Amino acid sequence: MYTDFQKFLRSELDSIEQAGLYKNERIIVSPQRAEIKVSTGADVLNFCANNYLGLSDNKELIEAAKRALDERGFGMSSVRFICGTQDLHKALEKKIAEFFGTEDAILYAACFDANGGVFEPLLGEEDAIISDSLNHASIIDGVRLCKAKRYRYSNANMEELEQCLKEAQAQRFRLIATDGVFSMDGNVCPLDKIYELAQKYNAMVMVDESHSAGVVGKTGRGVAELYNLRGKIEIHTGTLGKSFGGAVGGFTTGKKEIIDLLRQRSRPYLFSNSIPPMVAAAGCAMFDMMARTNELQDRLHENTDYFVAKMKEAGFDIKPTQSAICAVMLYDAPLSQKMAEKLLAEGIYVVGFYYPVVPKGQARIRVQISAGHKKEHLDRAIAAFTKIGKELGVIK
Repeated sequence: MYTDFQKFLRSELDSIEQAGLYKNERIIVSPQRAEIKVSTGADVLNFCANNYLGLSDNKELIEAAKRALDERGFGMSSVRFICGTQDLHKALEKKIAEFFGTEDAILYAACFDANGGVFEPLLGEEDAIISDSLNHASIIDGVRLCKAKRYRYSNANMEELEQCLKEAQAQRFRLIATDGVFSMDGNVCPLDKIYELAQKYNAMVMVDESHSAGVVGKTGRGVAELYNLRGKIEIHTGTLGKSFGGAVGGFTTGKKEIIDLLRQRSRPYLFSNSIPPMVAAAGCAMFDMMARTNELQDRLHENTDYFVAKMKEAGFDIKPTQSAICAVMLYDAPLSQKMAEKLLAEGIYVVGFYYPVVPKGQARIRVQISAGHKKEHLDRAIAAFTKIGKELGVIK
């Protein structure tokens, strides 16, 4: 049987490659940070990691992880409700809830699991989920697992959201689901307007803070802080794999009863191993660090403002952003790959994004700024983009 299937797979892969859409993985042989070494031996500047606060190789977090290895072991070999809960897991959940101003939190192996496990336990056939069209794939998959009626509105389009909410009055409970920061564009959801509509039409709100926590808001508390709504949103999901140290682990935080029910019924929680003790310990250290100082968030915001302004001055088409994501629009998929390769040769590590990651005809290079970047890093990247952009006819 596999012989025929193999031919089919080979044909599919060949089609992807011929269309200029084949994804190759570059290999890093150093810690994740602003300056990295790749397997070719080249030292390059990294502008495409989710390492927004530059904590992936932070010494304080590494030491916390090392201590946990000695004191709590390597892994749990169990799910939480059997024998997979340590004091470190409970401490981290408490710190997550305090950070977001919520009542409780629950840990997952990844935010993909958090989003995959949040809808089905809470909502049923009588209920409705209203989802933004640009929501992350994990939210889309989570919604598919739930029997609630589905509504969809165009990205950040409040008129369409209101129409969906009017139609959803036929359902028992309504939940609006949105990314906090939309990862391909960098725009922040209009949570203030979403909250107003939720209040008007008796709906709840769920926000995925994966690309906004640690980044958005004066102290990095996410979109709820930006719009002065801390403690008022029913559900937040997020990850430890981006701003918060860059390792693994996801979470859902929000109203106590919601978290309690997820502990009882959320399948990715009930049937997946606990996160390793060293990850929980480093996570606790990270939240303690963020409670002490806002230095990293301030530096990140300064870096982002500088980079976006200079790229616009150079003539690049940049999507509006309120986050650390700068989408350099190229529109053509092969062009995005070609430009990324030429930038790598200039010592700038970026990746081209194209269909199916973004819509057809919307190819881009997504630049991600970090607090770990120095001004000279930013200037080198801007100079390289300008040089290659002119060479390829992207700018004049």
